[in-house]
Amino acid sequence: MSGTKYVDSEGFLYTAPVREQGNIYKPNNKMMADELSEKAVHDVHTKEIDLVNRDPKHLNDDVVKIDFEDVIAEPEGTHSFDGIWKASFTTFTVTKYWFYRLLSAIFGIPMALIWGIYFAILSFLHIWAVVPCIRSYLIEIQCISRVYSICIHTFCDPLFEAIGNMFSSIRATVRKEI
Repeated sequence: MSGTKYVDSEGFLYTAPVREQGNIYKPNNKMMADELSEKAVHDVHTKEIDLVNRDPKHLNDDVVKIDFEDVIAEPEGTHSFDGIWKASFTTFTVTKYWFYRLLSAIFGIPMALIWGIYFAILSFLHIWAVVPCIRSYLIEIQCISRVYSICIHTFCDPLFEAIGNMFSSIRATVRKEI
């Protein structure tokens, strides 16, 4: 495999692998291009990801939007030197930016692996264990509920109807004596 070289926005040099037929997004030959245009190919494992908007569903809007002003603030009448304030702002912002990048570089792939395994197990259990058990339970409980309903209507309905007829002849009046 050989490919063209390109430089990303951070100045890193990458090589794009190219197969004989072309890559899956830009095929080299006309036949493959026509094939792909005829039918939409949607593969979740090879789809392109958005490198600009990395939170399209806004999962972390309320959690990580922490800026310098959200953490450190000087009220009126209590101000440090302007140079100290600017240096503090720069130190906070740059440290937060690069330390996040360092942590994500060290732990990002292992955490993605752990979460991928976790959600794979969760999906597997849901699909192959939880839903079939619930379906089985509902099928079995439907049979039991019919038998239970027949028993209630056979034994309890006449009893409660008789008790209701007995107490229906009782008349209660309320008088207020002064």
